[in-house]
Amino acid sequence: MGTLKNILVTGGAGYIGSHVVKLLCNEGHNVIVFDNLSLGRKENLHKKAELTIGDILNMDQLDLVMSKNIDTVFHFAAWKAAGESMTDPAKYARNNICGTLNILESMIKNKVSRIVFSSSAAVYGNPQYLPIDEKHPTNPENYYGYSKLAIEENLKWYSQLKDIRFAALRYFNATGYDVDGDIKGKEKNPANLSPVVMETLAGLRDKMLVFGADYNTPDGTCIRDYIHVNDLATAHLMAMNYIRDNNKDLLVNLGTGAGHSVLDVISTAEQVSGRSVKYQIVGRREGDPENLVASSDLAYKLIGWKAQHSDLETIFKTMAGVYLEVK
Repeated sequence: MGTLKNILVTGGAGYIGSHVVKLLCNEGHNVIVFDNLSLGRKENLHKKAELTIGDILNMDQLDLVMSKNIDTVFHFAAWKAAGESMTDPAKYARNNICGTLNILESMIKNKVSRIVFSSSAAVYGNPQYLPIDEKHPTNPENYYGYSKLAIEENLKWYSQLKDIRFAALRYFNATGYDVDGDIKGKEKNPANLSPVVMETLAGLRDKMLVFGADYNTPDGTCIRDYIHVNDLATAHLMAMNYIRDNNKDLLVNLGTGAGHSVLDVISTAEQVSGRSVKYQIVGRREGDPENLVASSDLAYKLIGWKAQHSDLETIFKTMAGVYLEVK
């Protein structure tokens, strides 16, 4: 089969991207990271990765990096705050949708035929049944989710019309930090629950808000499926190998099939850290489904992937190493 050429990782200095870059480098791949560092951190990059500072909205910069004998593109460069996407949709349209079309255009120009795309469970919207599998209707509740779905639709067309093979990985709630403790740069401007909990524990926030405690769940708070970032990284490599070895597209969920409430998450973080979280219960947030849990049976069937590090205790132990500097 021969060795791979260069692998390009857009947004590779970001939270998920940097964990994937580490794994690719450790597996012996030549990795070029393309990142504008708006959310990424140089210190999170593996020492063997080559960094090109650039933006996916700049075609000249993209074409230059894409001309470097690229085998596969991993695409993480995106805005991802669901709330912000509802007030500034143009920002999400430009970067997420137009930026991805730029990547595809540059891939065609430079004869690059494989892409692994960071999609989201946000494409599903409010669940009609649980656990959510890949046959579940797609009806996003926010513009961020719509932008991911629009990209998936474009990937299907480009596969058909331009022979580009893609993997679209629909993650549920990405969380945790590198289990080896090598990646320590904190996520910039996090909006997700677990880093907000950790920032509160670390004293970076006075208190945190819990949006709604009157849902039809055991403790009244929303339930989500949390997946450790190392498990996500492993899935990306498996997905790359699948589309390369089978010359087929791949679209799968990545989750654990287990749900945890907001108060479960807070309680586990308190147990692991030995500190207490100050929180205030406020009204529900618009567009928050009460329960989101994935079926990842298809990912197991097609690529043999299953979460290994995604129990809440492991998640918060790895986060404590970053936020509280405890091992």
